Amino acid sequence: MNPFWKKTVAVLAAAGFALAGCGAADQPAASEQTPKPGDKLKVVATFYPMYEFAQKVAGDYADVTALVPPGVEPHDWEPTPKDIQTIADADVFIYNGGGLEGWVEDALNSTKNEKLKVVETTHGISLMEGSAEEEDEAHGDGHEHGHEHGLDPHVWLDPVLAQQQVQQIEAALVEADPDHREAYEKNAAAYIKELEELDQAFQKMVSSAKRKEFVVQHAAFGYLARQYGLTQVPISGLSPEEDPSPAQLIEIVKFAKEHNVNTIFFETLVSPKVAETVAKEIGAKTAVLNPLEGLTDEERAQNLDYIGVMQKNLQALQAALNE
Repeated sequence: MNPFWKKTVAVLAAAGFALAGCGAADQPAASEQTPKPGDKLKVVATFYPMYEFAQKVAGDYADVTALVPPGVEPHDWEPTPKDIQTIADADVFIYNGGGLEGWVEDALNSTKNEKLKVVETTHGISLMEGSAEEEDEAHGDGHEHGHEHGLDPHVWLDPVLAQQQVQQIEAALVEADPDHREAYEKNAAAYIKELEELDQAFQKMVSSAKRKEFVVQHAAFGYLARQYGLTQVPISGLSPEEDPSPAQLIEIVKFAKEHNVNTIFFETLVSPKVAETVAKEIGAKTAVLNPLEGLTDEERAQNLDYIGVMQKNLQALQAALNE
């Protein structure tokens, strides 16, 4: 072969090896490669916050399904046979706990999936009890209304405790799918950073607030109040479907007048009539404080998520605490 061609072939061959080497280097590691749809981990979460947290940790490495449909209040929701089958077909099942999903035990007994990884995200968290009055209301008619022993399940509304829930989900996904440990850990760390920033924003807001008390229709904000040194004054109990007694309404009106409360909070998925009644009685206005039990169609259209809604909650509280 002509010396010129020998040299050219050698250069081209070397370049080919170099290009091949670059191509290999650019390929993501096995733990970072997105699995094909059929190979993805199947994760089922009960209602919106659990779904959101699971999605943030899973990223592209799992298919996450929420059982409670958008816009539906989860306290009294019950699964259909189809929902039970969805749980049975899953690799990981995530629920809040604290008695919110009172149907979970029966549903899991019906699935007969011994390999199902079950995650109670409030496991290890010390749950607050509702007042004795709330407990009596929850049990007085022989029904639990979704709560066991008057425990308060609304842990996700505290950005600090929400971080613990995310960590529970992260540990479960890593255990169920160790090949993608790195991705799950990275995703969880990034989301926990967002929750830490949210926590700092609440701390800053409360530190300069004129008052510490706020009146809500539904006692969903106990953990948030405790975390930031606020006082939640609920019109109703732990379940949003509970109506206050006349005596409770009188006490709330008295409290609001004595403390110059000018805003009565209601929520998005439940009728605001009780909040409106109290507000009218004391000449106050009503505003939304969202317990994030599900997103409305309007919130979904605005691409709001947990962080976005909690930021709106912060702004609503800031306005009310500084009136």
